[in-house]
Amino acid sequence: MPHVLVAGKLHPSGIALLRDAPEVTFDYVEEVSEESYAPFIAAADGLVIRTQPLSAPIIGQADRLKIVSRHGVGYDAVDLPALNGRGIALAIVGDVNSVSVAEHAMLLLLACAKKLLRADASVREGNWTWRNRLEATELSGKRLLIMGFGRTGRQLARYAGVFGMEIRAYDPYLQAAGWPEGPVAPVDDLAVGLGWADAISVHVPKAACPTIGAGELAAMKPSAIVVNTARGGVVDEAALLEALRQGRISAAGLDVFDDEPPLADHPLFGLDEVILTPHIAGLTAECAERMAISSVQNVLDFFSGTIDPALVVNKEQLNANS
Repeated sequence: MPHVLVAGKLHPSGIALLRDAPEVTFDYVEEVSEESYAPFIAAADGLVIRTQPLSAPIIGQADRLKIVSRHGVGYDAVDLPALNGRGIALAIVGDVNSVSVAEHAMLLLLACAKKLLRADASVREGNWTWRNRLEATELSGKRLLIMGFGRTGRQLARYAGVFGMEIRAYDPYLQAAGWPEGPVAPVDDLAVGLGWADAISVHVPKAACPTIGAGELAAMKPSAIVVNTARGGVVDEAALLEALRQGRISAAGLDVFDDEPPLADHPLFGLDEVILTPHIAGLTAECAERMAISSVQNVLDFFSGTIDPALVVNKEQLNANS
């Protein structure tokens, strides 16, 4: 009988799925920290984990563990080499959050263009004349570069198209594999695309170096908007701060940060041309339910031998413990 550890609070629908599963037992630790679930890891055959780390020392204690299922699509906090060394499969959820994240990216684009923080402050502070400065701009007719043209990027393209934006995308991996049909044209040269765009929305995984650094920011228009709903570290925060302070770009919308939560004295907090949200692009009520169900189902499917290999990061480990 497989025993599952759920590390981090899940939507009740995910817990109900486990509770109703035949011949499965589970522990449920709602706190999101490695320390909170560590005492239970040795008894776990399967692990459903939120955003907290899964480090090599903890994996070393997991003698029975065969499958880890991430409550999401990223796995930056999971020590994948340590899992591979133990023959443990790592699964992620499928397309459960593209709508939520794309909606949030569209929200940040609009908030930046309309100078939402300044508009809100003008009302609260009684500065009604701010409106006559005409700082707000329209998205209609503007150019949007989407960096990373996966499910979320394509969903954002649909939304932005409704707003009348001209859209291109940069995704060299997808371009090599075969560009999808549709009205969005690929950009071959990132620097050219950045200079073309009025707004840039980032949807790429974190790499060893920031994808948007000082050089990329320098290629943008002074009126450009930068939105990051991908991962902290994809956009160089220090370089972004300097570009904003010097007026080399117009505004930024950030849902993710190098350190989360950011420190209370983070210098970006003092800029009213920056819209900040607490890594919630994928945390809608609807998405949370889909992620909970999907992440639990991955574990149940693994033990029944029916897991979708497309959702397994290290497919070579699928049969390692069979």
